[in-house]
Amino acid sequence: MGQTSSSARVLQDPLSLSSIKHPRHPIPQNQPNHAIIRINGGSLRRAFLLPAILSLASLAGTTETAFIVFDPLDWQSGRVPSGWQVKVNYGMPKIATVREGNTNYLDLKSHDSSYGLEREVDVDPRQSPFLTWKWNVRQLPAGGDFRRSRSDDQAAQVLVAFADKRVLSYIWDTTAPAGTMESASSIPLVHIYAVVCRSGAADLNRWLTESRNLAGDYEKAYGRPAPRVKGIRLQINTQHTGSSAESCFSEVAFRTAPLS
Repeated sequence: MGQTSSSARVLQDPLSLSSIKHPRHPIPQNQPNHAIIRINGGSLRRAFLLPAILSLASLAGTTETAFIVFDPLDWQSGRVPSGWQVKVNYGMPKIATVREGNTNYLDLKSHDSSYGLEREVDVDPRQSPFLTWKWNVRQLPAGGDFRRSRSDDQAAQVLVAFADKRVLSYIWDTTAPAGTMESASSIPLVHIYAVVCRSGAADLNRWLTESRNLAGDYEKAYGRPAPRVKGIRLQINTQHTGSSAESCFSEVAFRTAPLS
């Protein structure tokens, strides 16, 4: 984000998973069950975010018009959710799948690092114009503000890539006011538009559900109808402020109507 957007920076691709480490001691039933996803950093090679999202192979078969792309009910403990890949820009990711009561979610922690999970999709926003997701931010990067490159860190971002290589980034920012919508990149031929959904610490440690008119946000940002959606990414970063952050994600879905 910001003048030199984090989402436009060089990423590491691909990543291989090594051993999965589970808690050494039994966890009481009233405590969350964490399964840490270990990443083998030695196997990384360079790539760019936009090609990584937008140059993926097309999905075969008929296109689903409203579907869950991040389904916590379909996870295996200690595994990256099916269809998703970890992408690292800087530092070491710390990712865990968590079961807390009847709820499953993904926990992302960042300390002086930048990474995310992404997957390919093929969605027609004319038929499924709404994007919904559940998130919970537990720690904000100190002084984070996407409007300035030196503080361009966010605890949580949901980036949506379209067929024309334009991107919408829905963010929880430390400083920028909720409702802020503005360009987040000055790099030629890279078009990223930020939408601040949440700001500051008022809603920390609460599960919140967002429902956005993706097609409407695209048209407001770029002045044209939205083309097909080709990729989605969940991201956290703290490398500019050298601070720490933590966020959690649960269900993410494209829908024909907003959640009531």
